[in-house]
Amino acid sequence: MASCASNPTPLCHARSISLPSRPNPLVLNIDEQAQRLSSSSEATTPSSSSSLSHRLSKLQDLLDSLNVLLQLTHTRQLLSRESHEYKVDELLSSSLYFLDVCSIAKDVLVQRREQAQDLQSVLRRKRGDESELMKESAKYLALGKKSKRQISKSLRDLKSKCSNWSPAESEPNTEATFSMFRKAELASSAVFGSLLSFLLGPKAQSKASSWSLRPKFIVSSKRVSPEQESSSEFEDVDSMLQALIHGKKGKNFSLRQEDLQGGLWKMQSSIQELEEQLESMLRCIIRTRASLLNILTH
Repeated sequence: MASCASNPTPLCHARSISLPSRPNPLVLNIDEQAQRLSSSSEATTPSSSSSLSHRLSKLQDLLDSLNVLLQLTHTRQLLSRESHEYKVDELLSSSLYFLDVCSIAKDVLVQRREQAQDLQSVLRRKRGDESELMKESAKYLALGKKSKRQISKSLRDLKSKCSNWSPAESEPNTEATFSMFRKAELASSAVFGSLLSFLLGPKAQSKASSWSLRPKFIVSSKRVSPEQESSSEFEDVDSMLQALIHGKKGKNFSLRQEDLQGGLWKMQSSIQELEEQLESMLRCIIRTRASLLNILTH
C-alpha cells in the first residue's frame, strides 16, 4: 500500500496546529482608551470647561472606535448569535441611558446660555439700572437652582447604575468583545459623571450627595489636584451675581457690571463648545443604537 506521503491526494489528514490569533489593533486601541478614561485621575471633577472638553473629546474618540468595530463582520456575527441576544439588549439599555444623560446635560447648557443672553441684554439696554439687573440676576440664580436639582437626581441615578457594574476583568467567562463593551460603559459613566458634577458645582454637589463619582472598584487618591481647587466659569458667574445682589450699591456697582459682562462672555464661549461636543456625541450614540438594533433584527 502506498504511503500517505507518496499519495498526491492523501486520504489521511495532517494534524492542524491552532496558533493564537493576533489581537485586532482597533480592539487594543479601544481597550486602552477605555482604561484611561476610567482611571481615577480622569474620574475627578474638572473645574474648567477646557478640561471637561478634553475628556468629552476622548470619549467621542472611544465611541467612534466602537462604531467602527460594530461594522466589522466578525463583531456583527458574534452579536447576532441567539445566545447573545440578552447581552445586546443590555448594551441597548446602557446606550439609551447615556443618551438620556447626554440630552439632560445639553438641555441644561442651552438653558444657561439663554439665561446668560437675557442678562447681557439687560446690561446693554439698561446700563446702570440696578433694580432691573438685580431682578434678572435673582431669576438667573433661581433657575440655576432648579436645574441643579435635576442634575443632582441624574448623579444619584448614575451612582445607582455604577454600583451594579463590575469591572470586565472579573468576568472571565465573558467574551472579549462584550468585556470591551463593558469597559466602554464604565469609561462613559466616568466622563458623564464628570460632566454632571461640573454642571452641578462642588459646593452644590457636597450638599446634594457625599458619594464619589468613581465606580467603587476604581481606586481613588486622597490628593486633591490644583485643578479641583479652582472654580469653573459657571461658578464665577454665580459668585458675581451674588456679589451684585448682596453687595453695597454705589460706584463699585459699575465695576461689578463690567466683571459680570466678562464672565458671561467667557461662560457663553465655553457653553457653545460643550454644546457642540454633546450634539456630536448624541449623534454618535444614536448611530451605536442603530447598529445594535440592525444586528438584532437581521
